[in-house]
Amino acid sequence: MVQLEEHGVARRIIAAIKQRIHGGEYRPGDRLPSSRALAAEWGVSRTTVTAAYGQLIAEGYLLNRPGARAVVARGVSAAPVPEVAAPVSARVLSDFAERLLALPVPARFRTYRVADLRYGDLNGADFPMLAWRRALNRASLHRVERLRYSNPQGSSPLREALQSYLWRSRGISCTPEQIIVVNGSQQGLDLCARLLLNPGDRFVMEDPGYVLARHAFAASGGVAVSVAVDREGIRTEGLPAARLAYVTPSHQYPLGSVLSAARRRALLDWAAEAGAMVVEDDYDGEYRHGVAPIPTLQTSAPDRVIYLGTVSKTLSPTLRLGYLVVPPDLCRAFAEAKRLTDRHTPLLEQEALAEFLSSGGYERHIRSIRRRNAERRATLLQTLAEECGTRLTVTGADTGLHVVAWLNGVPAEREAAVVEAAREAGIGLYPIGPLYASGAERPAEAGFVIGYAAHEVGVIRRGVAGLAKVFAAIG
Repeated sequence: MVQLEEHGVARRIIAAIKQRIHGGEYRPGDRLPSSRALAAEWGVSRTTVTAAYGQLIAEGYLLNRPGARAVVARGVSAAPVPEVAAPVSARVLSDFAERLLALPVPARFRTYRVADLRYGDLNGADFPMLAWRRALNRASLHRVERLRYSNPQGSSPLREALQSYLWRSRGISCTPEQIIVVNGSQQGLDLCARLLLNPGDRFVMEDPGYVLARHAFAASGGVAVSVAVDREGIRTEGLPAARLAYVTPSHQYPLGSVLSAARRRALLDWAAEAGAMVVEDDYDGEYRHGVAPIPTLQTSAPDRVIYLGTVSKTLSPTLRLGYLVVPPDLCRAFAEAKRLTDRHTPLLEQEALAEFLSSGGYERHIRSIRRRNAERRATLLQTLAEECGTRLTVTGADTGLHVVAWLNGVPAEREAAVVEAAREAGIGLYPIGPLYASGAERPAEAGFVIGYAAHEVGVIRRGVAGLAKVFAAIG
């Protein structure tokens, strides 16, 4: 037999196989790879593998079978798992990681047999498959002399196309250099958090509001100052000193209110006096139902507002394409932060979106899905009225892709019970309670955020009919 002490590789092979046996990957009776296969995997001679197998046989880990591969011995088992996992040393994780782990865990995704009324999902049939495929094909045909890393701010064609689109659709005047293409709006929020907040800095947050924005800012060490929302949007009287304010002025998430003109002015005046930045999340501004386009805050104060847009509500959340419009003096900081995060957003999808925007296909698609979602909205509102009557009060239906349904006479403390009853009936229903800050005042009645963009009208009707039975049983 080859002397093992002369073969460090053989010793490593032995250690690797023992580790797999103790870890449960190789169980008693399992066959090991042939000496030829393992030698090829490790890049060594078969003699070295044979020596390693021989030592494992001698130690009782393996059984040798003439003319066949070695197997794990019957008496060998995985190492016992300790009842309580050893805690990770505080010296390993940073303060950022500790703050991250302290945040609430998001709800698990489930499958529902009747309807999942989760907000944010879109209908796959709405995706412009042929037009997008053509855009991808045209983008892939662009001849390049060499493959290299791209501009962290985003491809020039896409930023130029976005500049033109934002001017036409939202009245935003900016240069392509002010646009930062990001991997979805969540990366945009993360960049804002890391570049605008130091640990201990305060940030103003709508209450209720978008939880993942709150988490992004809190994970960076920011301290949330929750400000209540009413029918005119965030309340601006007596806003506290802070470094940043996060708002959804065109369609407040989740209540659906539109920030009034007076409060828009008050918010921007506060930002100027406090030396604060306003992050304007225009997450679904393309969807308006019988109301005029809502002006952006960025158009009134381009030096104090960072505008955040996305295609997650118009094309697909799976594309992970979003963009920031930042004041000129912040461009370099955001570009460098983006470079360190992931170098740049995938280029082929950027070029395809640029083609889609420049050809007019994107705006044709917007008009099409606006009509489809208007039909879904009308179906939802009509069916809720027919099936639930005065049991429900519906708010926030003028814009966006969701409504809030308040269950009259049912206290907020029973939201979880209603959600569980809906789940038993095969319906995904989502409470509004988790969107309020801990300890914040909220309406006394149970409320639910209902999305409708993912389903055809027949599914919406069945889902609402099921909900009506759940609500009736709750009492």
